[in-house]
Amino acid sequence: MFYPMFFMVLLIAVVGAVTVTRRFASVKDGSVKARYFKLMSGQDVPELIIQSTRNFNNLFEVPILFFVAGTLYISLGIESSFALACAWFFVIARVAHSYVHLTYNHVMHRLVAFALAFAAVVALWINLLIVME
Repeated sequence: MFYPMFFMVLLIAVVGAVTVTRRFASVKDGSVKARYFKLMSGQDVPELIIQSTRNFNNLFEVPILFFVAGTLYISLGIESSFALACAWFFVIARVAHSYVHLTYNHVMHRLVAFALAFAAVVALWINLLIVME
């Protein structure tokens, strides 16, 4: 369970780096004034800035359920190949979600990736309930 959690941290770091890079580039090319980032308001900003910021924020929403479940599996010493498969599936689906969101941003493709990841994290929790009985 540790490795899927580690790869989620890497994904968050990569998306964070993309977000920061896009923000600096937008200030440098003059499309966004630096003061916009003080409160994230006050002007219209390019879609790329909004996309990367929203994707980064998304990585602190449903993935929290993944990190808590993973921490419980590890701390309680529960070894489950099903849970491990769900964890890796979650990570792969979140990578796909971020890729779609940060590139061509097709809403239905993003939705499918999101739904698959959400189903995987729900399966982790259901499996946790079952093995705890």
